[in-house]
Amino acid sequence: MTTVTLTSPAISCMHCVRTIKTELAELGGVARVEADANTKVVTVDFEAPATQAEIVAKLAEIGYPAE
Repeated sequence: MTTVTLTSPAISCMHCVRTIKTELAELGGVARVEADANTKVVTVDFEAPATQAEIVAKLAEIGYPAE
């Protein structure tokens, strides 16, 4: 299992957190998603077939690009 921690300045509320959790959880191989509106941090536990690049791309696609 791999864990990646990303910062996404676009996170501003609990709606953002729910959207991120829902969308990333749908990716194959994603085991856990945590997001925090205060720190603007997203933490994802995943394994193949998911990749960090896929997670970053999905965040950008749904409007929460990672820095």
